[in-house]
Amino acid sequence: QVHLVESGGGLVQPGGSLRLSCAASGFTDSNYVMSWYRQVPGKEREFVAFISGDGGTTSYKAFAKGRFTISRDMAKNTAYLQMNNLNPEDTAVYYCKAVRDNNAYWGQGTQVTVSS
Repeated sequence: QVHLVESGGGLVQPGGSLRLSCAASGFTDSNYVMSWYRQVPGKEREFVAFISGDGGTTSYKAFAKGRFTISRDMAKNTAYLQMNNLNPEDTAVYYCKAVRDNNAYWGQGTQVTVSS
């Protein structure tokens, strides 16, 4: 059974940084893509960033380009989202998603709050 567990969220001041982690278990290899999404109350969950199974391809939503970096450590079955220069509009619950063979798996989310 596949499980995704996010960690690394918290409270940070504007301009600060956080690194989120998403540990995956239950996969037999790294042939799955991973993404980060975020959601604020009352709004739809929105895409943040994507990384391919081999880590060679990434993509970002416009607001994340230049500030966020997605990466993965295949040996640890873990994906990361490095977030720099955070602003209050980045406050949300951040979720990781893994997709393999058209099956999607979600983590439980980690809260990120950007406030002074």
